[in-house]
Amino acid sequence: MPALIRLPGRDGPLVIPSPRWAAGYPAPARRKVFAAAHVAAVSDGGVPVIDWESTMGFRERLWAHGFGVAEAMDTAQRGMGLSWPQARELIARSAARAAAQDAVVACGAGTDQLADGESYPIPRIIDAYTEQLGFVQSAGAGVIVMASRALAASARGPRDYLDVYGELLRQAERPVILHWLGEAFDPALRGYWGSASFDAAADTVLELIDRAGGSVDGVKLSVLDSGREVALRRRLPPGVRLYTGDDFNYAELIRGDAHGHSDALLGAFAAITAPAAAALAALDQGDLAGYDAAMTPTVPLSRAIFEPPTFNYKVAVAFLAWLNGFQPQFAMLAGLQRRRPARHLIRVFELAAAARALTDPELAVERMNGLLAAFAGPERA
Repeated sequence: MPALIRLPGRDGPLVIPSPRWAAGYPAPARRKVFAAAHVAAVSDGGVPVIDWESTMGFRERLWAHGFGVAEAMDTAQRGMGLSWPQARELIARSAARAAAQDAVVACGAGTDQLADGESYPIPRIIDAYTEQLGFVQSAGAGVIVMASRALAASARGPRDYLDVYGELLRQAERPVILHWLGEAFDPALRGYWGSASFDAAADTVLELIDRAGGSVDGVKLSVLDSGREVALRRRLPPGVRLYTGDDFNYAELIRGDAHGHSDALLGAFAAITAPAAAALAALDQGDLAGYDAAMTPTVPLSRAIFEPPTFNYKVAVAFLAWLNGFQPQFAMLAGLQRRRPARHLIRVFELAAAARALTDPELAVERMNGLLAAFAGPERA
């Protein structure tokens, strides 16, 4: 019997289809892909703390589905509940797990030791970056150089970005990924790379890559604009990847065309792990119809997860992990799960069912019914 649930606003019951995905998939051969992983939490006397067992188990699942793990990124609540000391422990644990099974992990190095809302001398920003870069490299993980709120608040123009990133790239032991996060994901990053103009910012990034002498593996671009992404991708020098961070348009960007494709580093993959892995496996076989059949239904779900305010997307990632049984509580650090209303979660549930992203339909229905019972008043609508 299929799993059924009655949701507010629907005339009849919603049928939850059987997912029918494989238990695991090999790493894709034709695309390089990372899933940005979230942090599971549990309430300890009313205070949310990291649930390390569930958090690490979630990473094991991503590896089992062929994804590299992008660790300690914004999906893990960097700058929104996860402190740098907590991020250090997360990086160390994930790097050790990855090394033990020859899995791929790359970790975010940023400047979140520095308090937000202040301006800092450029040498102090370099020192903060250097501390984190050194720690990630000492753990044996790949490096993702995260966008810095401190640098955005302090830089006087493109030259400061070139100086800061140039110094970091000189310290890099192997090619790094540059993290270009748009203001939809973090309003404090407006004007990153020294300009509010995308084209001017892209010029700075390309100058940096040109100076780097092979120290840049790729650019992770999250501006939710496929046209701009394709334009930048076509300007990158040979051997430098464009990792899409476009959680609205990833399906077409990864699929690509005769002129090229994007690789991927997506928070969305943490929510759509199984269908995305199946789609990438089909793509490896040259089965574009199979790719479209698995990936296209995930796009409405991802667009709902990342709807404005986009930086609250992490709520739905944790919500789906809880529905699917990957963590025991729908809880987040700093109580972030309260940032999305009931109607948003109901819509995410509906779209996850349509995308076959509910991997245990009976459990998902049981947990959703419990959550619906807890909603009251206008929140229920």
